[in-house]
Amino acid sequence: MRQFPFPDPLLKYMGEVIELKDQLADRSRPRGGLGAAFFYDVACPFSYLVAERVERVLGEIEWVPAPAVGLDGGAQWLRFDQTRAVAERDALAARLPLVWPDRFPANTRHALRAASYAAENGAGPAFALAASRLAFCGAFDLEDPEILATAAAAAGLSVEGCLLAARDSKRDRPLWATARGLHHRGVRALPALRLGRRFIEGERILIEGAALLGAHAL
Repeated sequence: MRQFPFPDPLLKYMGEVIELKDQLADRSRPRGGLGAAFFYDVACPFSYLVAERVERVLGEIEWVPAPAVGLDGGAQWLRFDQTRAVAERDALAARLPLVWPDRFPANTRHALRAASYAAENGAGPAFALAASRLAFCGAFDLEDPEILATAAAAAGLSVEGCLLAARDSKRDRPLWATARGLHHRGVRALPALRLGRRFIEGERILIEGAALLGAHAL
């Protein structure tokens, strides 16, 4: 039998420290008041379709990137034809363009890291919209450094800083911790909206979110 070099209590303590770090990295945690946070994935067509309208409907909000696959394990992409049909129907209803990148669905971890960098530097919404439009209006590959550089420039970010962030694997931890936190709180798909302690998914963000904010303002 393999023997561990540490006593059991120390292993337990180390596990608790790791869990605490994940909890602290989780940006889905509810905060005081009714401050709104919009959770999205730049490689998710549903996130793109809501992102185009969310601030026109809800006003200025916090934008938080997270990997959509961390919420459902990629289940919706196992039903790709069905998912694609729903996204195209939603795009038509919203009168928004929707084209599909040649490599889709794809692992876009570099784009999400870049999105986290943008959020830290006050350009989260601008970068998310630029990247999503490049993907779903231009059919460009978000894992291409030139495409990320274009999105960074459009958002007014340092291109060099953005590309360095895209290669920084340490940025994965808060992104995945946030996805796990959303899943733990009952969210199963992106986009999602947090209002106080309440979470709303998908297109319902625009109607229900506006109603809740309006009621709070009365």
